[in-house]
Amino acid sequence: QVQLVESGGGSVQAGGSLRLSCAASGNTSSTLCMGWFRQAPGKEREGVAVIYRGAGFTHYADSVKGRFTISQDNAENTVILQMNSLYPEDTAMYYCAADPPSWWGKCQSFIDRRERISGVSYWGQGTQVTVSS
Repeated sequence: QVQLVESGGGSVQAGGSLRLSCAASGNTSSTLCMGWFRQAPGKEREGVAVIYRGAGFTHYADSVKGRFTISQDNAENTVILQMNSLYPEDTAMYYCAADPPSWWGKCQSFIDRRERISGVSYWGQGTQVTVSS
């Protein structure tokens, strides 16, 4: 069992930054793939960024490359999403997620293949990000 709790959402103007945090608890050592997903009203949930814990491999959606950075803390039970140069189209509910067991190719697919998102095992409650222009 893994529990995920997000924090750090808020409202910013276009061009601003936010830092989202996902605190994982439970059997975190078994959680290899963790990531951030987002869903705007009336739109499908989409992958934003994933990290393969331990190895530290990362993968990003094209729409956020160069602007967002996913990372983990030293204890490997907190995953961070640093979001810079935010656009209004980044407005969404952002969810932390985890998928044990996994391999790197599968982890990447959660970003590249939207239909794979339904297979993610664990989800946080979400944190709202609103970017105004």
